[in-house]
This record gives sequence, C-alpha cells and structure tokens, in this order.
Amino acid sequence: MNLYGNLSCGNVAARQHGAMEYTKPPVDIDKVRRYRLERIQAQLRKHDYAGILLFDQLNCRYACDATNMQVWCSHYETRCVFIATDGPLILFDYGYYPHLAEGISTIDEYRVNASFYFFTAGNRTREKAENFADDIADLINTHGGGNKRLAIDRLSYTGCEPLLNRGLSIHDGLEVLELARVIKSADELVLMQCAIDVCEIGIGKMRAALEPGITENALWAKLHEANISMGGEWIETRLLSSGPRTYPWFRESSMRVIEQGDMVSFDTDLIGPYGYCADMSRSWVCGDKPTDQQRRIYAFAYEQIQHNKSVIKLGMTFREVSEAAWEIPSAFSNTKYGSLIHGIGLADEYPSIKHIGSYDEKGFDGVVEENMTLCVESYIGCENAGEGVKLEEQVLVTQQGVRQLTGYPMEMDWL
Repeated sequence: MNLYGNLSCGNVAARQHGAMEYTKPPVDIDKVRRYRLERIQAQLRKHDYAGILLFDQLNCRYACDATNMQVWCSHYETRCVFIATDGPLILFDYGYYPHLAEGISTIDEYRVNASFYFFTAGNRTREKAENFADDIADLINTHGGGNKRLAIDRLSYTGCEPLLNRGLSIHDGLEVLELARVIKSADELVLMQCAIDVCEIGIGKMRAALEPGITENALWAKLHEANISMGGEWIETRLLSSGPRTYPWFRESSMRVIEQGDMVSFDTDLIGPYGYCADMSRSWVCGDKPTDQQRRIYAFAYEQIQHNKSVIKLGMTFREVSEAAWEIPSAFSNTKYGSLIHGIGLADEYPSIKHIGSYDEKGFDGVVEENMTLCVESYIGCENAGEGVKLEEQVLVTQQGVRQLTGYPMEMDWL
C-alpha cells in the first residue's frame, strides 16, 4: 500500500489539514467524511434528537475531520461541533482561523466559540456561557422543527445549565457517537490500515533498538518518532515496561534501564495517519533466549489470542462471545486484562466485551456486526513468574469470521 499516495507540492489539492497535508490520500477523503456524518445523523434520527453538540475532539474529528491542536483542545471546552439532525454542521472554533477548515465539504458554517472555560473567561465565565447557549438554542429553534432534545457528548455544568434554562433537554451524545463510529466503511478500513502499517514500521524500529542498556523511555521513543515522521498524530498511553515492571500490567514507560534477559511488553495505542488507531501488543525478551517460565506464559497468552479470535462470529451476542472465550487458568485470573475484546476506530471504542466471570456485573447487551473492528486482548502474568506477557491483535468482522488487520510477527519459535 502506498501510504502517501502521490506527494504534491504547493497548495493542498486533497483538502487535508494537519499531519497529512501535502499528500494525496489513498481514498476519497470527502467520501469518508460524508459517510461518517451520515452515520451520526442516522443515529440522531433513531433517538429523536434535534441535534448534537460535540466537544470530545475525537468525536469532532469523526464528525467533520477538523484536526488542529486536538490534544490541546481536549483540555478545554473550546472547539466544538454542532450538527442538526436535518440541517447544517457548524464548527465553533477557538478563534477566527477559517483556513483551518478550508475545503472540508461537510462543514456548512464556521463560527468562533464564545469560550467560557475559566482559563480564558475568568470572572466572565457565566456571561460567555450564556452567549454560547443563545447560539445553540437559536440553532435548535431554527433547525429542530419544534424538537428541543439536544444530545451532548461532554460538557461541564457551566455550559449545560444555560441550555436547560432555555428549554432544551439534554441527552447522552456519547451513545450516539459510539454507535455511529462502530461500523467502518471500506474507505475507513484503508485509512486504518495506513495507521497499522506505520505502527508496525515503528515496532520494527523498536525491535532493532532493543538491547541491554537502553531505557524504557528511549525504546518507546522509537515508536513515537516513526509515527510522527510518517504523518501520525500521537500515542494515547505510554504502556511499555520491562523485567519486574511487566507484572502486574499497566505501568507506563520509565527511565529504567532494560537488562539482559528482561521481558519487554508494550501496547501501542497509536493514533496514526488520518486519525485512526493502531492498537496492538507484543512481548519480547531483551538480548537472550527466553527462559522456560517466559516461554510458558507467552504460550498461554498466544493461545488466548488465537482461541478468542476464532470464536468471534457475525450475529453472536456479546455474552455468547464471552461464554465461548478461552478459560484463563486460575494462576493468572487475578491479574487478567480488564476486557476480552474491545472496539477500535479513531481510538478505543464501543463495545467492551467483558469476561464471563464478571459479565452479570459489568457486561451489557449487544451483537457482533459486520465491519466492526475489534481488538482481541491478552495479559498473562503471575507473581511466581515475576513478569507478564501482553499480546493484542486488531481484527475486522466479516461474513466469514474475522480477518486479522495487524501483522507484526509473534514469537513463534517460543511456542
């Protein structure tokens, strides 16, 4: 696959912004944008909402593909998107910078947000929130046909109260966006594969750099460097650990120096080119051959991944998937990964399928659908081993079962 298409100079003919500007995408980006907006509006109609207000920057990206300063904007209620169910999409930006949205066909109108977060508004916070509420109420009255039901994904009480005072009712916008994002178009899958390809190049650079004496942070930086240099955006976590830090899981990378014979385990959580996530995990041994104990826990993790991939079938309920999943040996069950399988798109997404032992407490209803993209998880570690193995594969649900999207090799000679 040609990740960059045809490189171009001068103005951006492909109407992209941000990291992939000055490249030609491998698919029609406007077609992807229209598909995603239609998915959102279909959910709004299904839930009988007049419109939706999006502050979560991943949801804004999904809705209109505006990309500038996404991480910074996620700290503040600044850039947001309003979508009328049967009307326009309006981007409210943190300042008047219309060139940042130029050529995005799904954006009908560009406005400046009356930013009301305390950092920028101080003691005028309430005044600014009232001004913003006037704008949103006017849009609902203009395009809602009398419907006052507004979905919102994330908004503080400061922003919600004035909307309620204007007679609007507020509903869960996260549900709308999670259900919209769950089914991928063929073009989205091409863009997701671009992110996976970049991720696997980065993993290869990590593997080449892994030797005794390198720190966890320096090893992790190889993945960041590859991602950024090839048009990726950021990495959601720092989940890389070595030796005794691999048990239990969820320690992030540190200044620890990796030693000969250490297990090294990591989870990429990489937001790559075009904003799609590549979420895969691998475990290696530094410098030496694995011990029998390391091989043993690796073999269990590999078996769990392979079994759980094999049971996923179109039309299964989430509970049925959980019931058919690999039974984790008791020695490893206390530190098992929190979910068996989760959705993936612009980041970790719906659904999260729980282990059968906690399903009644934590699980929820749902069905495996065609063109869901999922991540199959495993963490195997125990106190006696003193180390843990993290493996994960990204797959696509098809009529024939699952098709694996990630391809970086496992340690087959350990099995």
